[in-house]
Amino acid sequence: MLPAPDSTRAPRILAVDDLVDNLALIEAVLEDEGYSITLALDGATALAQVEHAPPDLILLDIMMPDMDGYEVTRRIRQNKDLPFIPILLLTAYDKADVVLGLDAGADDFVRKPVDADELTARVRSLLRLKFSFDEREQLAMQREDFIAHLTHDLRTPLVAADMMYKLFQKEAFCPLSADMQGAVTALARSNQNLLEMVNTLLEVNCYEAGSKTLTLITCDMWKISQSVIQEIQPLAKAKEISLSLSINPDLPDLSQLKVLGDCQEVRRMVTNVVANSIKFTDTGSVKLRLGFEPSAPNDATPDGWVIVAVQDTGFGISAEEQSTIFQRFRKGSHKQAGSGLGLHLVQRIVTVHHGTISVSSQPGQGSLFTIRLPAYIEPAPSATE
Repeated sequence: MLPAPDSTRAPRILAVDDLVDNLALIEAVLEDEGYSITLALDGATALAQVEHAPPDLILLDIMMPDMDGYEVTRRIRQNKDLPFIPILLLTAYDKADVVLGLDAGADDFVRKPVDADELTARVRSLLRLKFSFDEREQLAMQREDFIAHLTHDLRTPLVAADMMYKLFQKEAFCPLSADMQGAVTALARSNQNLLEMVNTLLEVNCYEAGSKTLTLITCDMWKISQSVIQEIQPLAKAKEISLSLSINPDLPDLSQLKVLGDCQEVRRMVTNVVANSIKFTDTGSVKLRLGFEPSAPNDATPDGWVIVAVQDTGFGISAEEQSTIFQRFRKGSHKQAGSGLGLHLVQRIVTVHHGTISVSSQPGQGSLFTIRLPAYIEPAPSATE
């Protein structure tokens, strides 16, 4: 977790320049303003210091031997383990310097020869940006931590209540009248819905916190889809809609429907999309279709793509809602819209498996959700095996 900005310490600034006189001038100006200054004479030394003790701001000369300021900036921005550090470039301030610096990832410039007032003003501005960014990050992480603890604490009594409702339904404590049986069933259903929402929120939080652990093995999409359809068929029957599974007729071999992933998460992905379509379909059908798409010349996956398409005849989705449908806590306008977590979790699972998901829909004409996952063709055993 990022530490909260400490107002009791002096902001730390790393100044990088191959000329000692320039560093001495910068150090004198900024130390008078109460900043803590660290100096480096070349880009390699600066990068080592940044990784060891990230400063609050970097003041970086562009023209240095061996590694110029542009390259130092690029390497800092490419290091995902570093916090956000504003970079202020020292430059002659011509147009070429500005364009190259911004493209590399710099945040501002200060002209040479350095004017003390201009330098301190730009440093103050970027430090305000830095601490504002850190505060927002800190608040976001505290919010995520609160949600994680809250949902975990909520799950315990919900699981206990679910067990108690099941015991009541079995009349383990006393006989129940028909009216009481109906009331307990309704309570159990509401409790189960809430438990599912809490479980989904916990899963979403794990993905967003980067703490989700995946077990990658070869997943058979045909078998997973068959299992999902069998499990979820009662939901469709309860609404008197048709639920089916099919394969594109031009698919030559079921072995093409394999992906390398966490089979439990892949199954959750398919289940959530199909269940979502059933939820928003009152008449007609929900069709799950599997297919295969060969790799294009520039595709990152050499074995092609497994296509998972879910077509329904439901209410449809407006263009405006389609643009936000996979966002967290996105609540649709339809009266049956839920917490907005199910499809967001699906997108998280698809993304972590290096795939894509899209939706095509028109109000009143149903929806088509299409997932593309990298196919995994297992190599054939060698003749010596």
